[in-house]
Amino acid sequence: MDGGIAAAFRKGDPDSLARVYQRYGPLVYTLARRALGTPEDAEDLAQQVFVAAWRSRDTFDPERGALPAWLTAITRNKIADQLRARQREAARVQGATQEAVQETPTLAPDDLDQVVNRIVLADELGQLGEPQRMIIMLAFYTDLTHEQVSATLGLPLGTVKSHIRRTLLRLRTRLEADGGAH
Repeated sequence: MDGGIAAAFRKGDPDSLARVYQRYGPLVYTLARRALGTPEDAEDLAQQVFVAAWRSRDTFDPERGALPAWLTAITRNKIADQLRARQREAARVQGATQEAVQETPTLAPDDLDQVVNRIVLADELGQLGEPQRMIIMLAFYTDLTHEQVSATLGLPLGTVKSHIRRTLLRLRTRLEADGGAH
């Protein structure tokens, strides 16, 4: 049965993607969930894995290995990318925090509140996974439209919009819980 699904998938049969996702989605999700920690990050990474697999399906060679092994390799690469991005973001947030702390003694109270709010927001953004962080950065820091973000990242427009909505809700919840930005 797996051989038939794999062959149809490699040939680009549209129905095979749904069957591959149904059969191996739980494997990919479990690996992502264990590595990334949150269900949302795991769901997003699983989506990225299957999009990448579909786009590069012609590179799948059943002679070199089974479809689940190939999907696992893609998953590991996506997880590694995600963890590296988290490390870079954490280093960036730490640098911004240290810079803000060095500047703090000369700030007026209102300016100090702005610095604190920026630090809290930067920390929360640093905790976001990909592609949420990149989507938020493009949409709000570079003022791209949802359509432009979609085109830039090669993601469906609906996916971009749902990431923005979920991410903003998550940020709001985190900031409210932390007594964050005023």
